[in-house]
Amino acid sequence: MKCFMCKGSVSVIRVYLDNCCFNRPYDEQALLKVRLETQSKMSIQQCILDGKLELAWSFILEYENDKNPFIERQRQIEKWQHIAVVDCILSDEILNKSKELMPLGLREKDSYHVASAIFSNADYFITTDAKILNKDIREIKVISPVDFVYLMEGTI
Repeated sequence: MKCFMCKGSVSVIRVYLDNCCFNRPYDEQALLKVRLETQSKMSIQQCILDGKLELAWSFILEYENDKNPFIERQRQIEKWQHIAVVDCILSDEILNKSKELMPLGLREKDSYHVASAIFSNADYFITTDAKILNKDIREIKVISPVDFVYLMEGTI
């Protein structure tokens, strides 16, 4: 798989992929939407490996991944923690930001993800979770993997 981003980009974009996004390739692929999200997520990961994007990781990604009952999936996702340029740990600032975000309708774990992305200085929060995509979060750009690829290719 090739990275979709052009070679001439000036600054590296930092992305935060939530647990839903990391697990998308393991979901049932019968629906076209799921296949498109999977291919987009895989392309984003290739861009991270190619150094065209930076990855942010967090304590809540680690926590949720540790709860994954499928050990091989857990191990594959865990490898991304070592590739990330920043690993956001739980702090009072994250807890406070999480509490600020929850009135938007975010679930607790989702608010931790978004707060971690914000404090990791991520440019984009990438998710396949419609319950997050449909929220009005102003501190960070929330986007699906498919729309992120479209955006980076200059098609939207």
